[in-house]
Amino acid sequence: MDLRFQQAPAAEWQANTVLLFNFKEETVTETIPNLSETIPWITITPAIQDAKGEKNQVTVAYGHPSIPMPRAIIVGLGERNDFTLEVFREAVKTAALKCRELKADTCAIAVEAFDSIDEENTVLVEEAVASSIIALHTYDALKTTQEEPPHSPRWMALLSTEDNFPDDIHAAARRGEAAAAGVNYTRDLVNAPANIVTPAALAQKAEELGKKYNFKRTILSRNEIIEAGMGAFMSVAAGSDAEPKFIVLEHAPKGTENDDPIVFVGKGVTFDTGGISLKPSLGMHEMKSDMGGAGAVFGLFEALGNSDIERRVIGITPCTDNMPSSTATHPGDVVTSLNGKTIEVINTDAEGRLILIDALTYAQKEYKPAALINLATLTGACVVALGTHAAAVFATDEELSKTISETGAHVGDKYWPMPLWDCYFESLKSDVADMKNVGNREGGAVNAALFLKQFVEKDVRWAHLDIAGTAFNKKDGATGFGVRTMLEIVRKGI
Repeated sequence: MDLRFQQAPAAEWQANTVLLFNFKEETVTETIPNLSETIPWITITPAIQDAKGEKNQVTVAYGHPSIPMPRAIIVGLGERNDFTLEVFREAVKTAALKCRELKADTCAIAVEAFDSIDEENTVLVEEAVASSIIALHTYDALKTTQEEPPHSPRWMALLSTEDNFPDDIHAAARRGEAAAAGVNYTRDLVNAPANIVTPAALAQKAEELGKKYNFKRTILSRNEIIEAGMGAFMSVAAGSDAEPKFIVLEHAPKGTENDDPIVFVGKGVTFDTGGISLKPSLGMHEMKSDMGGAGAVFGLFEALGNSDIERRVIGITPCTDNMPSSTATHPGDVVTSLNGKTIEVINTDAEGRLILIDALTYAQKEYKPAALINLATLTGACVVALGTHAAAVFATDEELSKTISETGAHVGDKYWPMPLWDCYFESLKSDVADMKNVGNREGGAVNAALFLKQFVEKDVRWAHLDIAGTAFNKKDGATGFGVRTMLEIVRKGI
């Protein structure tokens, strides 16, 4: 769906469908003074009486089909005092999906419709654009039997009566467009099956992103990973014939090449059987999503390529699948990580933390991170604790934790802070190595985070985001969770 900008007197606005929003017990015509000039029929159509403004209530109103704007979709925002950006995003999503259902060819939103909402117009425009594009995106690349693919409007227009379209509104719309591009890129990667999104395929994606947006990239293959000393990473890749890839992308606009970067590390297990500690077969097909962290990092770089952010950013994604075979790591094996610490592998299904520690060590050896943030579908324990609506954030820096939580809340990613208390390390102690890769079942998400912490230097600002419940769910598939959080953190700086 293309994005267009129409600056003209209201009577000259054109689109097949206009999207309108109203609060409970407030009429639409009160919020948009120019509406009667654009669609004069709106004041007399009986449907306007049905639009009570209840949250997510949808009303469709029609005028004569020959006029420039013959149809309106009105979505309620609920009580004015209860308004949040989350309410607004859901209303836009509802309106966009109604456009699809009605097979609307084009749609539009009047910027002045936001004047009566207690939030900056630039914020609302960004969220409206992002939410509509995300809502209308589908993953159907592999379907060959569809009689008709899901319909999306050819374009969405933002309408303004200004002589020149306001620069800040234009910029906000483009930010929303870039954010949606990143989220949808991630969703496509995570939704795709594991025989298509392999470590080699992700390496090819990195090359494509690098060429398209001029990102520097470094891609290490099996022998180079072994030579580098990434024994923890290779202990996971050992059971698979698929070539593991250690992928580094760098966004460094001119003049930022020597800045301390923000470094994001994403877990890239492209399929997780559990290894020798084999998972139950029920639901194992969903383990294609175990590269949700890496997928989010890739989505961030797609968004950065469509933005004008002058900030140095590094993305690191260790990518492999986790398979059982005669060469696979056995439970009880001891492996040596990149920083020299030894790990007794008690459970080969606790593999994500093993590939992450070598990536975290690499990040600290090669760069001086202004902040180091990893994302991973790491533990089922996190899903038990927080369900599918929120991710856990563990951080060595309280201000960083707060920034992540507040930024996430602003863009629709929910986080909940969790402890990193050293007392949890007792269950990670090993008789034969420096530590075990799993501890007690109780507090499993905390134990995993504390394991990662052992590989982070004391002066590094580090956060671990456990996105196991939020990256993928049975209802919606891949969500693209975390992309917008990272993008905003990069934009605002930390």
